[in-house]
Amino acid sequence: MAQKFGNGRWVQEGFLDNRRPGRVVGRITFAAVGPVEFLLRGDFKGEIHGKLIIFGNPSFEDDDVAGHVLGDLENPQTGEVSLMSFDPHPHLPPHPYLEWFSDRDNHYRIELAVGAARIASAEEESALASDLAAIAARFSALPAAPAKTRSDSDWV
Repeated sequence: MAQKFGNGRWVQEGFLDNRRPGRVVGRITFAAVGPVEFLLRGDFKGEIHGKLIIFGNPSFEDDDVAGHVLGDLENPQTGEVSLMSFDPHPHLPPHPYLEWFSDRDNHYRIELAVGAARIASAEEESALASDLAAIAARFSALPAAPAKTRSDSDWV
């Protein structure tokens, strides 16, 4: 499965934290599904490497189709970062791009409009500290996922 989340329109808001090397933890709110917590192995790339990012989608739509398409989205999301960056491709304008593979081998990617995401300020980091700690604690109670190998992505 490769899911692009309706060209990003079904992504409402979220935050992802890569301040601990090798780990991305956070929460994204989707249309029809609501909040989904994340714990991914890997790191952001480029200027967001090692940072906490926050995003909100001005093009968010909560429509009926979203429920049909996103109904089987794993919740919580565990897996591996493929590419997460604000500047994912040299031939495209910089924009927030989030791509990962779940532990069930599902392939997900979200592309947001330029300016829809930012690196968190110190105040925003402080405000999210308890949420991030709670999410990480919930994941620590889950059994560890086995290390996986996978063939190259079907998305280029």
